[in-house]
Amino acid sequence: MKTDIQIAQEAKMMHIREVAAKLDIAEEDLEFYGKYKAKCSEELWNKIKNRKNGKLVLVTAVNPTPAGEGKTTTSIGLTQAFCKLGKRTVVALREPSLGPCFGIKGGAAGGGYAQVVPMEDLNLHFTGDFHAITSANNLLAALLDNHIQQGNKLGIDTNQIVWKRCLDMNDRVLRNVVVGMGKKADGVVREDHFVITVASEIMAILCLSEDMEDLKSRLGKIVVAYNYTGEPVTAADLKAVGAMAALLKDAMQPNLIQTLEHTPALVHGGPFANIAHGCNSVRATRMALKLADYVITEAGFGADLGAEKFFDIKCRKTGLSPDAVVLVATIRALKYNGGVPKNELDQENLAALKEGIKNLEGHIENLHKFGVPVVVTLNHFVSDTKAELSLVEEFCKEKGCEFAPCDVWAKGGEGGIELANKVLKTLETKESQFNVLYPDELPIKEKIETVAKEIYGAGNIVYDASALKAIERIEKQGMGNLPVCMAKNQYSFSDDPALLGRPVGFDLHVREVYVSAGAGFVVVITGTIMTMPGLPKEPAAYRIDVEEDGKIIGLF
Repeated sequence: MKTDIQIAQEAKMMHIREVAAKLDIAEEDLEFYGKYKAKCSEELWNKIKNRKNGKLVLVTAVNPTPAGEGKTTTSIGLTQAFCKLGKRTVVALREPSLGPCFGIKGGAAGGGYAQVVPMEDLNLHFTGDFHAITSANNLLAALLDNHIQQGNKLGIDTNQIVWKRCLDMNDRVLRNVVVGMGKKADGVVREDHFVITVASEIMAILCLSEDMEDLKSRLGKIVVAYNYTGEPVTAADLKAVGAMAALLKDAMQPNLIQTLEHTPALVHGGPFANIAHGCNSVRATRMALKLADYVITEAGFGADLGAEKFFDIKCRKTGLSPDAVVLVATIRALKYNGGVPKNELDQENLAALKEGIKNLEGHIENLHKFGVPVVVTLNHFVSDTKAELSLVEEFCKEKGCEFAPCDVWAKGGEGGIELANKVLKTLETKESQFNVLYPDELPIKEKIETVAKEIYGAGNIVYDASALKAIERIEKQGMGNLPVCMAKNQYSFSDDPALLGRPVGFDLHVREVYVSAGAGFVVVITGTIMTMPGLPKEPAAYRIDVEEDGKIIGLF
């Protein structure tokens, strides 16, 4: 069986101008990055911005397991299926983070015959967006430390610096560092921290900004520290906004690439959903909605994270309204949630499936709370039995959801035709009554508790004293009306990754709260979640190499 990277490397790609032509995009409206990648210009947006929006379909999933779910694969395959049915469709995805490619996860461009290409480019440096975000973030950090070194006119309290440096790499030793060591000219000695680029506020700002004016406004609001009187010091105070915007100018433009079946794909922005808001850029989604009749997009990890943040942050802030949701599961993942060990998942086990399907049930019920019609799909594995498929199908019907299996990994768009027809049927017969989960004016603690109890199933919220203090300060500063961005492990509804299925009544532990004023949300860190991941004992990097002809192997 061919690997994903072999399939991708054997594919014959169209020149990106030919892919663009399918959406009636003229060559002059593209900025080419070689033959197979391009950025969509501001001129293109100005030409299409007044068009009617297409239909917006969100793809989400059950909680991820070692058995695999295939959310991105399904998103790409469904888009290819729509195009096979003659529908003008675009997939709008996130860019993969560089760090995890060398860690556990490997690449992230779909899989099998449902991938976006060029796959190696996408997983490595792509068009340089993440490098620009990293540079802008660290420029602000450099200006902050330089300001302190040069007399500290703003009275910044070095014990209350909240801005962190970033790097798009899994590197646990950078979580807590000391900077400024050496001579007096080498800066002020203080404790500092790094986050991975995809968890940075700059990433969130890039993804949520509507245009350059909005970008600069958001950059200016970034809280970098507090002064000796407890007042916030911002990026605007440090005169950093213009230079940061210059670094981000090109990164603001959505990237156009293609699927293996030459379907257009807008891939832009890449915040993680377990530690950030987990959605691709607003600009890419809006552009897709103007260019196509149907837009397939995804939100990271399970619906308890990505979908909740898509609704409560991205849609709340932009007015976007999803028309339907596709919820991806696998028989294997549901059996794993039912207690079956990974090495026994190929065996039929209806009892475990009935137990594990509670995880799917939780996500269906949560999605219905947002008023959006749900279509459930099972990503096909050869070990799936008729009895197992029938059990899930009947369960979905009882829950008021359309259901269809899909086999896009093996068959590409053809394997997603049944699912595409079910989605089209849902769009035609069920009207979305989209609503957010909580109002803006709700106090921060009540917002946290609403998400924790309504979406996760928690019974009680346990706050560290520092988290409570931070909430009090944020509300005193007049930012209590912001939505919450919950940082939580992706493997469970709870903050304990070992609690599978659908746990209820557990304690959710909130250990840290801080405001991302530029992004426009309050970050809530729960459990042991880290904003800078580490590498495993056997990193994926060990398997990656370049052959003499330049071909990359082992990336995925």
